[in-house]
Amino acid sequence: MDTQNTVGTLYIVATPIGNSRDMTERGREILETADIIAAEDTRRSVVLLNKLGIRGNALSANHKFNEYGKARYFIEQMQQGKNIAVITDAGTPCISDPGNELIKAAIEAGIRVVGIPGCCAAVTALSISGFDLSTFLFYGFFPRETADRRRVLSMMRKGDTRTYAFYESPKRIMSVIDFFLEENAGLKLCLCNDMTKLHEMTFRGSPAEVKEQLLAKGNYEKGEYAFVAEVCEDYLLKEVEHISSPEALLVDCMVQNDCTAKDAIKLLLKDENNTYSKNELYAAHLALKERFG
Repeated sequence: MDTQNTVGTLYIVATPIGNSRDMTERGREILETADIIAAEDTRRSVVLLNKLGIRGNALSANHKFNEYGKARYFIEQMQQGKNIAVITDAGTPCISDPGNELIKAAIEAGIRVVGIPGCCAAVTALSISGFDLSTFLFYGFFPRETADRRRVLSMMRKGDTRTYAFYESPKRIMSVIDFFLEENAGLKLCLCNDMTKLHEMTFRGSPAEVKEQLLAKGNYEKGEYAFVAEVCEDYLLKEVEHISSPEALLVDCMVQNDCTAKDAIKLLLKDENNTYSKNELYAAHLALKERFG
């Protein structure tokens, strides 16, 4: 621990995602000597600390419902010279978990922030996926609403990377797989359940193949999931090369339908073969007005 500064240090400590033996020696040392351990769920953290043989530290709740107000308290404690270690229920703090508000506040207050690396469910799932990891995107929890899910799927099809990592609860995992099936999503999946634990399982294949594996497992609604999706080459949305300019398309539509430019824009936006956006068509309309009055 840093004893030379009169101001304390904020340590962001990664904890095991299942197997307590994955706790690093450095992480254990920080937790043993920290003045305060800021935990997402103190009840779950006590279990881990007991397994690690760590006693006597002041545990303080730092969950998503109190992190704004609690950050002020933690900053005051560090300004008085106390060292604080932040932990989440499992894995690396702030990765789809509380902690960012405290880190931002500490940086603004000039307090040193130190990361203590270790387990991260998303990175572990990516590492065993077998997919292209030259680039990847971690999204967090997959959306619940259908419209949001379609937006994410569209983003995946248009993106520069083909590999995406998500978290999902066991209660919604089948809903996600069914969504992929309903959308005929061209994806390869790697679903990781209860990673590092005794009964960890990995499900691989197309959405249809993964669903079959989940049903065969039977009790798939238990344990947390991290899953990785790789977009198949033929499912990617290629950038369309426009043959006609938006101005030419707009004029052509006006002539064919004997309508105004505004009506032509509405018609073109309904046309599934049109690849120009609303803004592009309106810009074309303004350009035509400037040129021809």
